Amino acid sequence: MDMHFDLTRDARRTAIAGQLREALGEAGWAAVTADAARAGVPKRHHHDIGEVRATIEGLNAPLAVKESMLRVYGILADAEALVHGRPVEETHFHEVGDGERILNTLGICFAFDQLGPGCITSTPVQTGSGQVQCAHGLMDIPTPATAAILAQGIPICEEKLEGELCTPTSAAIIKYFLFPEA
Repeated sequence: MDMHFDLTRDARRTAIAGQLREALGEAGWAAVTADAARAGVPKRHHHDIGEVRATIEGLNAPLAVKESMLRVYGILADAEALVHGRPVEETHFHEVGDGERILNTLGICFAFDQLGPGCITSTPVQTGSGQVQCAHGLMDIPTPATAAILAQGIPICEEKLEGELCTPTSAAIIKYFLFPEA
């Protein structure tokens, strides 16, 4: 199965999940979200890559799904380390370490595993524009971590719509699944 993602208007996790949901159909998506819910993601905040790795390794999920999760969060940790000038093991996760975000990312990883797409293509990525309030204060969009991931060769839209339309987590998902060679 080949898949094409349209990320010209929105490249957040919800947009990616929506396109996966459409490909899986309602019954397939219900199975994916049930599997993710049963996997056992704690609802607490995970402060660093070590906590995230330990949580992922302890999930009740197939090895391939856990490997995808580890790689997505590895991309995130590398970007955070780069923008903060710190070693990866010393990076601190703010929004991306929230249990609900980890669960959402897990659902996306389950969906890709379920679909097993052969060829994945994508439009350029919409980053959005303006500013967003986050743990580090008011930041320009795309935030530094998002920009660091996208700068690895991922095409972005020239037209910038208002708001944060690509987050660090969605950029890491896009990098891992849609542009692995970038």
